[in-house]
Amino acid sequence: MSNASSITEFLLLAFADTRELQLLHFWLFLGIYLAVLLGNGLIITAVACDHHLHTPMYFFLLNLSLLDLASISTTVPKAMANSPWDTRVISYLGCAAQVFLFVFFISAEYFLLTVMAYDRYIAICKPLHYGTLVGSRACVHMAAAAWASGVLNALLHTANTFSLPLCQGNALDQFFCEIPQILKLSCSDAYLWEVWVIVLTIFVDVGCFVFIVLSYMQILRAVLKILSEKGQHKAFSMCLPHLAVVSLFISTAIVAYLKAPSISSPLLDMVVAVLYSVVPPAVNPLIYSMRNQELKDTLKKLIQSALSQQQ
Repeated sequence: MSNASSITEFLLLAFADTRELQLLHFWLFLGIYLAVLLGNGLIITAVACDHHLHTPMYFFLLNLSLLDLASISTTVPKAMANSPWDTRVISYLGCAAQVFLFVFFISAEYFLLTVMAYDRYIAICKPLHYGTLVGSRACVHMAAAAWASGVLNALLHTANTFSLPLCQGNALDQFFCEIPQILKLSCSDAYLWEVWVIVLTIFVDVGCFVFIVLSYMQILRAVLKILSEKGQHKAFSMCLPHLAVVSLFISTAIVAYLKAPSISSPLLDMVVAVLYSVVPPAVNPLIYSMRNQELKDTLKKLIQSALSQQQ
């Protein structure tokens, strides 16, 4: 029986066996990655440069874009690099770092989405108290709490996962180091402690989800009381993008970590992993920019300014 210390590297899942499909995978992931860099980079630039967007909502959106960039940069570049070089290898320390960073960023993003739901609830249901309940200091504290919670969650899961004895080889059925795939390599019953940690995390996540749902129920009640159609449209345009992001993020992550082993397969696991690790960072900028006129106006000004300077 070998333990974790005897393993020096892991083998990631190969997307394809033929050279043509490997290159196709590389260019596909490269296109998605560049789109994520461009979309989230534009949002960060717009919020940072336009003082009209220096509000709590856009402050949280800036943090969300930073987390999107960080999370996808943890997994996709390594998967892209493996394809042209026709390799599957990732070092033991590299795998541990990938697990820590990925869990850190997605956990912080989930907590941040919960904070954003609270921000929208106060803005719509208690607008007269918005300035006092969601001031600049409170925004910084809430954002810092989301990031700190992500660090603690990542430390707990990484320490538990990589303290397990591994006796089922070193091949992972995933394109990045994912905790459920590492648990499959552990010895019988050795992974139960990490399973309990995951269950505890799920309870916390469910609590956040219940809070988000209750917040949106109150928001919906408040919106329906707005008599003007313009007021309802503005309220929905502020909330629907956030609700869409939360739904996509939660549903795919739950499937990845709670699906029964009997329905698990390399193809299904890979598709689900792409849905919760690659798709949200790619669609977040589209969702927020398409539904937010202020952000679109700022981006237009920035692009026009950049083009005029080149001329």
